[in-house]
Amino acid sequence: MTALSQLTWITSSYSGGSGTECVECAHTDTGTLIRDSKWADGPVLNVGADSWYTFVRSLRRGAPSA
Repeated sequence: MTALSQLTWITSSYSGGSGTECVECAHTDTGTLIRDSKWADGPVLNVGADSWYTFVRSLRRGAPSA
């Protein structure tokens, strides 16, 4: 896997402007990595490609959260 520092991290457009709730994502060959932008060296959630696709598709459709 590519080193985390070499990935292109994208800040969510829904992150708060106050800097208190920022989420970043980086796409990989196998899925998407998600981290807290305030804690770049902290834990990273690895979501498989199929799960990420289903999640994004649900958001676009406006599906209610579980």
